[in-house]
Amino acid sequence: MAEMGLMLLFAGIHGALAVALGAFAAHVLEDRVLPQSLEWIQTGTHYQLIHAAALLGVAVILATVDDNTVRTLLLVAGYAFFAGAALFSLTLYLMAFGAPRLLGAVTPIGGVGMIAGWGVLVAAGILTMGRVS
Repeated sequence: MAEMGLMLLFAGIHGALAVALGAFAAHVLEDRVLPQSLEWIQTGTHYQLIHAAALLGVAVILATVDDNTVRTLLLVAGYAFFAGAALFSLTLYLMAFGAPRLLGAVTPIGGVGMIAGWGVLVAAGILTMGRVS
C-alpha cells in the first residue's frame, strides 16, 4: 500500500502545481509576458495535469493487483510519468520565466520519459491479459 500512497502523492504534486501555475499564468501573467511564454506554460500545465491523472490511475490499479511483476511495471510507469512530466513541464516553465531557450533541448527528454511510462503501462496490460483466467 505504500506504493499506492507514493503514486497518490506524485499525482497530487503534479495536479496542484499544474492548476496553480495555470491559474497564475491566466490571472497574473497574461498581460505581462510574451505570448510564447504563455504557450509554454499552457503546454507544461496540460501535460502535467494529464500525467497527474495517469498517476492517479496507476495508484488505483496498484490497489487491485497482486502480481509482483505487474506491480513492478506499474511502479516503473508511475516513476516515468512523474519524472517525465516534471522534467518536461519544468523546462517549459523555466523558459517562460526567462531561462535560456537552450534549456528547450532538455524538454524532449521529459517527453521520452512520459512516452516510456505509457509503453511500460502497455507492457503491464499485455502481461495482465495473459494471466487473466
